[in-house]
Amino acid sequence: MTTLQHKIDFAVIFRVKNANPNGDPLNGNRPRTDYANFGEMSDVSLKRKLRDRLLERWVDAGKNDDGNMIFVQSDDRKADEAKSLRARAEAVLGKDLGGEKTAELACEKWIDVRAFGQLFALKSNKKAGKKKEDGSDDEGDTGVSIGIRGPVTVQSAFSIEPIDVTSMQITKSVSGEGDGSKRGSDTMGMKHRVDHGVYAFYGSMNPQLAEKTKFSEADAEAIKAILPRLFENDESSARPAGSMEVLKVLWWRHNCKAGQHSAAKVHRSVVVNADGSYTLTNLPDLTPEELNGF
Repeated sequence: MTTLQHKIDFAVIFRVKNANPNGDPLNGNRPRTDYANFGEMSDVSLKRKLRDRLLERWVDAGKNDDGNMIFVQSDDRKADEAKSLRARAEAVLGKDLGGEKTAELACEKWIDVRAFGQLFALKSNKKAGKKKEDGSDDEGDTGVSIGIRGPVTVQSAFSIEPIDVTSMQITKSVSGEGDGSKRGSDTMGMKHRVDHGVYAFYGSMNPQLAEKTKFSEADAEAIKAILPRLFENDESSARPAGSMEVLKVLWWRHNCKAGQHSAAKVHRSVVVNADGSYTLTNLPDLTPEELNGF
């Protein structure tokens, strides 16, 4: 399979209406904002959604051993019986886990490892504290620590304008504990939402790093195919169905590995407006493909 031969940049514009796109656990799960009150979604949150859509694609294709499995699966969506990342790695890599071929085999099996990279930092099953023959301490097998650097980078998403966050107090209709004669403290809570906002995020695919993980042209096309439907099958009480919508995906494919322009210049060439419309600055010999949301 041919590795990525052309640098790729992309941008995704999406709308949030009456939803919490990414709660901040250190701030009462309020929607993330920066100090200027612009809405924010972390890159980790966005890559979680990318992995979920890629996992659905693999399951729909029949769960074949074709290199399109997902390593970092969320517990509520996992498509195997693994209870941890270590269990999944051992089930697939077996005795090769921790060896010289760990990175190569991991990239061969899991598309998210090929794309985003992965740190295999797994504790040893063996106990340390042994003694060497000379009486000094023997650290024993300290486990596995192997880093893989991926070619696909995704920036955090930010709203085009400052957002308004609405908070409401909610109550549960039943008591979680006790005899039900009086309400506990856990029956009261808060729920937060972004009333309306248009967000955008940007990403890139690096052919030089793709050579190391064997990230292919087909892998890039797979990510391109799922971006317009990034928020489908992602609904929850915080993000009801239809409350988050991809409006447009812009896809720049350069004619060489190094790229005709820097990623920063390409990303600056699109100016997104508060209503979700946008204007493009022409770059010599580089025109984006414009894809509508699902």
